[in-house]
Amino acid sequence: MDKRLGFVGIIIENRDANATAVNELLGQFGGIIVARTGVPYEKRACSAITLIVDASTDELGVLTGKLGSLPGISVKSMLSKNG
Repeated sequence: MDKRLGFVGIIIENRDANATAVNELLGQFGGIIVARTGVPYEKRACSAITLIVDASTDELGVLTGKLGSLPGISVKSMLSKNG
């Protein structure tokens, strides 16, 4: 598998109800996560998380697919053009 550098942007709505499931899922993908930043936004009861990943398209697809299937979660990602 050809791995490439990329990022994943995650918005967690209703943070109190949904953040635990996101954190558990991200723990399962720790091997492809290079860095993580998270910012809670109290005014809207949500959070934004940005991940830097070193992943194949298949690995990234599995991660984003699982994240996107969680309630209250929006996700977008991109990988570099070259490995």
